[in-house]
Amino acid sequence: MASTSRIFQLVGTCNNYPWGKKGHDSLAARLCEKAAPAGFEIIDEKPYSEMWFGDYPDFPGRVAETGEPLGDYLGKHKEELLGANVLRDLDAQLPFLPKILSIAKALPLQIHPNKQLSEKLHQKQPDKFTDPNHKPEIAIALSKFEVFAGWKPVSHISPLFKNPALAQFVPSGTGEWTDDTLRQVVRRLLKAGEDTVKTVVNELAKLSKHDLAKSGQNYMADLIPRLQMQYGSTDPGTLVALLCMNFLVLEPGEALYIPADGIHAYLSGDIVECMARSNNVLNVGFCPRADRDNVDLFTETLTFGPDIRGDVTLPRQKSDAGLKGRTSVYRPPMREFDMLRIDLGPDEDEEIQALEGPGIAIVTHGTGVLYGDDKEKRVKEGDIFYIAPQVRTKWKTSSEFQAYMAVVGLP
Repeated sequence: MASTSRIFQLVGTCNNYPWGKKGHDSLAARLCEKAAPAGFEIIDEKPYSEMWFGDYPDFPGRVAETGEPLGDYLGKHKEELLGANVLRDLDAQLPFLPKILSIAKALPLQIHPNKQLSEKLHQKQPDKFTDPNHKPEIAIALSKFEVFAGWKPVSHISPLFKNPALAQFVPSGTGEWTDDTLRQVVRRLLKAGEDTVKTVVNELAKLSKHDLAKSGQNYMADLIPRLQMQYGSTDPGTLVALLCMNFLVLEPGEALYIPADGIHAYLSGDIVECMARSNNVLNVGFCPRADRDNVDLFTETLTFGPDIRGDVTLPRQKSDAGLKGRTSVYRPPMREFDMLRIDLGPDEDEEIQALEGPGIAIVTHGTGVLYGDDKEKRVKEGDIFYIAPQVRTKWKTSSEFQAYMAVVGLP
């Protein structure tokens, strides 16, 4: 096999889902525009929702020099660019998919099915469920980031359903709430008729802010008109999200982890996201009725474990991968990936040790120089680089600088 460069530049692919920020308001679009080669033009009236820069075929990252899809290029140089561990243990393909998201309004209320269900769905509907893999993911805020993720404590949920308008959704004879109670309530909410949803949402709008504030849920009154403006007054996602789910506001640098089967709906902000290599999703709200998946399948798949209750945030820790102490890491409980973050001040540098697996780095702020594989590359905001296994790199800058780097899960 011919030798290939072990560090090379990528360009991402932007998509245009209607929940994306429009024009130059979209960080995803601006980063796409800044990447080389030139040619991406932002249209101010058009939404730009995501920039993908992995090897997944839907919106593939591409080798900047040639325009070749990353997956095709990796297929020609697997040993050099993926490494022995990925070839042996991770299906001989890049095991993660990094993205930048720019969110103007709520994404669909969704879960990503677990691996066993994904395999079944992929066999039955390969056009819709395009791979057999699971899709746990992390989201790291690059701006203020609002999100519904995971379940509120039952002590916050059950009192709301004592309201006469909501009692109809609780199974008769219910005493103390269990996970199955919550599952049945969510199912009934999602199956409610449009007139019922509209009536209940209007009743929620009447709840006292003072009473809601006692349990830390005063945000509900502010979000009801906002969600109605985005998706109308008959979308059942509004009921499930407001009544049953955590509402979080993350500041830049804060992160959360969504396991497979974890319920979530991103609401606003710019994030760097990374997930296992999959695009499988089940949607049941915050989308047109024709785009909603089977409610029974969705609710049977829901999980209620400790990683999707209460605090779903993911801490940032110091990483030994950075040899000068200027690298931190977000470590989800999965083997496919971790996310490194490199922060440099003026006239600082950082060395990243040679890793067992490949990495993909994106510069989110500043300019500098990347050294590695006996090469020197000038870098700027928006630049994306593929870094092969067993390659030691050095980042150097004269100003404030930040980069995120998805890597195969560290030991």
